[in-house]
Amino acid sequence: MQKTFLVEIGTEELPPKSLRMFAETFSANFIEQLDNANIEHGEVLWYASPRRLALKVLNLSDTQPDVQIVKRGPAVSAAFDADGKPTKAAEGWARGCGITVEQAERVETDKGEWLSYTLNQKGQQVVNLLCDMVKAALIKLPIPKPMRWAAKRVEFIRPSHTITMLYGADIVPGTILDIESNRIIRGHRFMGEQEFTIDNADQYPEILEQRGKVIADHNKRKAIIKQHAELAAQKLNGTADLTDNLLEEVTSLVEWPVVLTAKFEEKFLNVPAEALVYTMKGDQKYFPVYDKQAKLLPNFIFVANIESKDPNVVISGNEKVVRPRLADAEFFYKTDLKQSLEDRLSRLETVLFQQQLGTVKDKALRLEALSGFIAQQIDANAKLAERAGKLAKCDLVTNTVFEFPETQGIIGRYLAIKDGENSEVATAIEEQYKPRFAGDELPSTLVASSVSIAEKMDTLAGIFGIGQHPKGDKDPFALRRAAIGILRIIVEKALPLDLVELATYATTLYGDKLSNKNVVDDITSFMQGRFRAWYQEQGFAVDTIQSVLARTPTKPADFDARVKAVTHFKTLPAATSLAEANKRVSNILSKANVAIADKINTSILEEGAEGELVKSIVILSDKLEPYFAQGRYQEALVELATLKEPIDAFFEDVMVMANDEQIKLNRLAILNKLQNLFLKVADISLLQ
Repeated sequence: MQKTFLVEIGTEELPPKSLRMFAETFSANFIEQLDNANIEHGEVLWYASPRRLALKVLNLSDTQPDVQIVKRGPAVSAAFDADGKPTKAAEGWARGCGITVEQAERVETDKGEWLSYTLNQKGQQVVNLLCDMVKAALIKLPIPKPMRWAAKRVEFIRPSHTITMLYGADIVPGTILDIESNRIIRGHRFMGEQEFTIDNADQYPEILEQRGKVIADHNKRKAIIKQHAELAAQKLNGTADLTDNLLEEVTSLVEWPVVLTAKFEEKFLNVPAEALVYTMKGDQKYFPVYDKQAKLLPNFIFVANIESKDPNVVISGNEKVVRPRLADAEFFYKTDLKQSLEDRLSRLETVLFQQQLGTVKDKALRLEALSGFIAQQIDANAKLAERAGKLAKCDLVTNTVFEFPETQGIIGRYLAIKDGENSEVATAIEEQYKPRFAGDELPSTLVASSVSIAEKMDTLAGIFGIGQHPKGDKDPFALRRAAIGILRIIVEKALPLDLVELATYATTLYGDKLSNKNVVDDITSFMQGRFRAWYQEQGFAVDTIQSVLARTPTKPADFDARVKAVTHFKTLPAATSLAEANKRVSNILSKANVAIADKINTSILEEGAEGELVKSIVILSDKLEPYFAQGRYQEALVELATLKEPIDAFFEDVMVMANDEQIKLNRLAILNKLQNLFLKVADISLLQ
């Protein structure tokens, strides 16, 4: 027989940012319990609202299936002594099985004869297992700070008040979190029935919605909020800022979502929109609204947790709440406008970058020099880059950024424009932090790219320079993110920058503050290590990446070109044969243990395969020189693929390790020349 199983844990308000995670993990843990017990079941549905976590298992079998458990004992040869009596090992195994040695079966295998016992274990009634399964699923929830309540010793995410476990119409007996299972369900705090009983698991969640005024289906609440918010924004001829993180959090804050629209005074639009949005979204969990030109409107959309008889009272209340926050943002910004960015540079002396590395002003002056250096390498305007680097951190001491930290860089751009700075300088100040995360936009100009690379490379040089390398998952200065950011900018914008040159110049700007003598090598090695993870995420094969890393290219754009060239090379018919040939060449040369000449002595070449291979190598060496110089690696490998036939013929007809020492050394020189041609791109011998 199959019935529906329901478990609901009624709690105090659960953490909204983690609600979905807790619900999904609870579901996954319980499914694991069912599967481990070999219990047949249908779909497992999870529900979550601010005051409950619930699971509903459809078509759950009422009986665990019978199983046969085979317990193999010792080999017969070890189970009996010379007189045919059971050994202690055999008797111990038999006792563990609950039988005598004489009752054991004998099983013949390819490794001999063994004692064996088959236990027929009858399946239990599932209703007797469910309580312990729920407990096990809850115990495995990743709760960072479990709570205790009242005089109880149990711990959970939040204090819990009800436990409902039903199998069909029957209560599943048991105690969880010191609460005995019953039929009681708690509804909305202020609407519907605040407490009622449920007769059958199949009634959930509809009965909760009808009688308790709670929509337990998290995804349903989210869809309602999204749909109603979009409609509300359309009525304003705008678009709601419905970022998924905020939408998810708001969904986790309400049990009966009611979407309403409010407004604020238009005068606040003179404040940078980012500051207003920060307080609306971060502090109040409101959805800002933008017009068709992506300009902020003096309206916001919010979600109430109650159906008010007079919605205007709720709207007015939220408008009163947000006004002082917007007024604060206005006051801070107006105060900041009274002083230029450059005048704030001296105040950066009071802000510590890192105890051993000095102040943020020190960093700003390094950014000025490093940004200009990078700009010169990529044909950007060095003077604008230097100016942007110098002013890049000045907004950190503004009132607005102090109150709204996420606006750093953004406020710098606004103030730079007010100060009459070049538009590229203003843009670079804002975009110095890009890319902030995986998939984020890159700086939009070369000047901004120069400052962004400088900002990140300066941090890498300083922190590596005092030996504080990232360890394990600990990376307090976000050096991995900084490294990936630099690599992305250089690669995706195809900039001709060299990591060693960048790291060397960045470290010199610190003067005598750095204690790590290997800082440049450490930075270069660290950043090359980021290549592997980044390119694997993009779908490139590990052996392809390794073949390029073996050549330790220090120009990221050059690395990218090589990886793509090798990836294409692997699609060529000759690729496998040439990879094997390179392995063979590499093995021969590594075992030769002799000094190998740079030049081939053509006067002692034999006719046939040896001469043909040398001829091909000479021709391609001259032809491919400009290819390598221009980074045309894919074309070069396509040309090198034509060597398959002369290489195959050489290894078939020619004995490399000849008895004549002069001939042997000459043939090793041929292989060395051949290998070096491929190594101009990658170590093809590493391809699988």
